[in-house]
Amino acid sequence: MTFTSRAGRPAAAASAVALAAAVALLAPASPAHAASNAVPTYEVKINLTAAALDSAHAPTSAVKSAFGITGSAKARSYGYYDTDGLALDAEGWSVRLRHKSGSSFEETYKKRFPVTGGDINAALTTANAAGFDSSDTNYDAEVDWGYAKQTLSFSTEKSHSASGYSGTAMPTNTTGRTWLVNDIPGKLENWGSTGWGKTTLQTSRVHGPVTAKVYGGAWGASDDASIEVLPVVGAGGTGTEYVVELSFKTDSYADAADLHADAISVAEANGWLYHGDILKTRLILDRY
Repeated sequence: MTFTSRAGRPAAAASAVALAAAVALLAPASPAHAASNAVPTYEVKINLTAAALDSAHAPTSAVKSAFGITGSAKARSYGYYDTDGLALDAEGWSVRLRHKSGSSFEETYKKRFPVTGGDINAALTTANAAGFDSSDTNYDAEVDWGYAKQTLSFSTEKSHSASGYSGTAMPTNTTGRTWLVNDIPGKLENWGSTGWGKTTLQTSRVHGPVTAKVYGGAWGASDDASIEVLPVVGAGGTGTEYVVELSFKTDSYADAADLHADAISVAEANGWLYHGDILKTRLILDRY
């Protein structure tokens, strides 16, 4: 004999339906599909020695010709804001205020991730886990490809009016810091813990400023080639040293690889190549 519910449905079937409903209510919701890794652009950065400069500390005509540099010098001043103990840098963050002649101030907030053994995908996955993925259109992903080192970075940029500032003049330490604190992005503001980034930036100071000259052009697969000549105070606190950085931007990994190999080959053949990587950010943080 089969017992039936009041609605006429077999009791066993009714119990099974009820059990399934209960399980469905108790089961955890399916996790949202994670965003994919970001897709980076590439900037090849090769340092040159003082042999690449003439007596006026500008790239020689031979250097310009070799790397397609045709533009005249354009000045830009910039400084990095961090604490005396470089607390932001220790967490892979840099905060830069830059002023190009005739332009608004550029406020750049950048988070760096190391690339180990050339494994860019692994670095992108690490960045994804930290909240930097393809869904965040506020940040631009880029791989800086130096002589022997690669670094993945995510940067977001904001601007501030340059009204009242001529040329590449920079604001006072306090004014610049106020602008940067007011415009701090959420990822930095709450990095690690609520309010950490904002509190840290409020106690920062400017390292610099420095003023560089940049010469533009196009070379090989890059229509965005440049040479930056940056004078910095000597390691001992006196004198002036010149950092010469040759750079090329491209969207393609294959093109970046070719540009990297070709630039090193040409610079080496002419005796201009610096055999190492100079991170300007860290150099300025350390010396100013």
